Amino acid sequence: MWPPAVAMFFFLAVSAVALFSFVAVAVVAGARQKEREAFYESETLKKIAETQGTGANPALEFLREKEKIARAKQKEGIKLGGLVNIGVGIALMMLLGAMVHGHAVYLVGLVPLFVGVALLVYAFFLAPKE
Repeated sequence: MWPPAVAMFFFLAVSAVALFSFVAVAVVAGARQKEREAFYESETLKKIAETQGTGANPALEFLREKEKIARAKQKEGIKLGGLVNIGVGIALMMLLGAMVHGHAVYLVGLVPLFVGVALLVYAFFLAPKE
């Protein structure tokens, strides 16, 4: 049989090829989905503009509503990212505090904690209002 080093090399090589192949397929699939969504949106806007005499107003309202929803999703994503960072910071502080006694290593957890606080402050107070 093969020596352990050669077996490990083949395992890592196959794993790397599989990982990057998966990432490439995922990126291509995501790009195709965005392209399809943009095509269907443009077709919908064309139909709205063509069917009614004043087709520009409903089409513009549709675009405004879509932009409003996108801004709300982005703001909710920032809030979620802030909460996750706060949780990671607290967990890191507890873990390092339990592992290393006598040193203030646990203070490293303040970095993600303050990043999370900054994200929440931005989302609630500094982000542009609708």
